[in-house]
Amino acid sequence: MKHFRKTINKHIGELLMERGAINQEELSMAIAYQKENGGLLGEVLVNLKFASEEDIAQALTCQYGFPYLPLSNYEIDPEVISSVPENVCKQFCLIPIDKIGKSLTLAMADPLNVQAVEDIELITGCSVQTFVSTSTDIKNSINKYYQTK
Repeated sequence: MKHFRKTINKHIGELLMERGAINQEELSMAIAYQKENGGLLGEVLVNLKFASEEDIAQALTCQYGFPYLPLSNYEIDPEVISSVPENVCKQFCLIPIDKIGKSLTLAMADPLNVQAVEDIELITGCSVQTFVSTSTDIKNSINKYYQTK
């Protein structure tokens, strides 16, 4: 099983504060909410409208070194789309974006989801490279590309 190492040893909340996306009070409120209700801190911050999905994606990019890819103007080859079933894309909030030989590139809302990466590697027989994107961008792309099949 893969373990991801942080390239910057800071918590996501710290990174968001440094970038001016949230303040200390919002972070404290989000942490308290998270302790009571569970969930990922990034999702909590978005649900409480303290941060945007883009803010969270950019913080993950800083924290772990995953490249960020906004999908709104990105065109994906239908052959690449057909490599991963729609239900798997929806289950893990990801979409295949490129394939070269036995290397498949995915855009994922949660690039730390090792189970998703391992499942895609099993399904496709490819090694997976990961980009970060927002869940909204990914859901819009799933609707766009799997509707036309």
